[in-house]
Amino acid sequence: MPHYRYEFRSSAGQVSTGVLAAPNAMAAAQTLRGQGHKVLSLTPITAGAQSFGQRLRAMNQTTGPSQRDILNFTSQLAVMIRAGISLRAALEGIADQCENPRFKDILLRIKQDVEAGKPFSDALAKHPKQFSPLYINMVRASEVSGSFSTMLDRVATYLAQWIETRAMVIGAMIYPAVIGILAISVTIFLLTFVLPRFASVFAGKEAAMPWPTVFLMNLSAFMVQWWWAVLLGGFVGIILFWMFIKTEPGAWWWDSTKLKFPIFKRMFRALYISRSLHTMGELVNAGVPMLDTLAITGDIAGNRLYRRLWHQVYGSVKGGKKIAQPLSKSRLLPRSVVQMVSAGEESGKLGEVLSEVSGFYSKQLREVIKTVTSMIEPIMIVLMGSVVGFIAMAIILPIFKLSTLVK
Repeated sequence: MPHYRYEFRSSAGQVSTGVLAAPNAMAAAQTLRGQGHKVLSLTPITAGAQSFGQRLRAMNQTTGPSQRDILNFTSQLAVMIRAGISLRAALEGIADQCENPRFKDILLRIKQDVEAGKPFSDALAKHPKQFSPLYINMVRASEVSGSFSTMLDRVATYLAQWIETRAMVIGAMIYPAVIGILAISVTIFLLTFVLPRFASVFAGKEAAMPWPTVFLMNLSAFMVQWWWAVLLGGFVGIILFWMFIKTEPGAWWWDSTKLKFPIFKRMFRALYISRSLHTMGELVNAGVPMLDTLAITGDIAGNRLYRRLWHQVYGSVKGGKKIAQPLSKSRLLPRSVVQMVSAGEESGKLGEVLSEVSGFYSKQLREVIKTVTSMIEPIMIVLMGSVVGFIAMAIILPIFKLSTLVK
């Protein structure tokens, strides 16, 4: 799709530039006008004229803000509000420095809503893909209590911890995936390039060869002849698996499997408990109503089993019961956690208790990730060594056997 470099003046009088992908120049102009902008210039960018860096910048400009962008925005806004700068001026200043045109446009729209007299939380609520319900509700609570800058700092801290935790979990999952891909690649190389070299040596001597050699030679011949079918089957299998876990039954199965899979189950369990309790603690301490807190906690739990648990708690609390009652009937939370939640509920210090428990599980999550990573390396080495050793044995055994027959 062609790209066009544009320059427009927003309804607030701000001049902005960027790159937009559109089927043609008319469609690009209509898109900009539909956003309430006055188009000043629109220049097509030819594919050959774009450098690699320009293409990367163009791709970045057509995507929305990342969580890191939201974190930086929140931190900057907290500092500017604490320095006495008005919300409107702070939003305008941050938007001027924003390098992502889409996020810049979002910030300018929020600024326009604030200038029109809408609360900041209502302006944020118009952009649910960028600002989560937790973010919006904590800001709304701060508008009532008057602790706006302090609440923004807490939101920024929450986002930073969430980004760090997500990066650690992804890193722990990438490591075994890379090792597994290397193991499969080495095995395929041995089967398709090494073993066929011995086919002529073992030809006509199948009766004298041990079963491992016969098995691997047949497998090697199959791989050499039908490699395209193996690649196609693997690709189709991955696509079908991805499509399956995107369905509701498949998503339930996958969420359940993650809590049962050896080695990784402790990591996922600690992740979901830490995320749920941390979210709930932040919302309770921010003064968000309990029913809203439970609904938001369930929505961002990250696992359908935990989401169902918190929705059950929501229904129980709505019916006049305490939080700890439905939690005590579930195996998703340890008994000690339920007891501490119950104690915090009875003493009126639920927010403090949840913060302490979530902090404990955050530390446990880091320790579990280190343990999982340290366990995966020797396991993968043993598996790779076993595969390579089996192939080496299948090659060496018939050579020894044939040499004894010759003697």
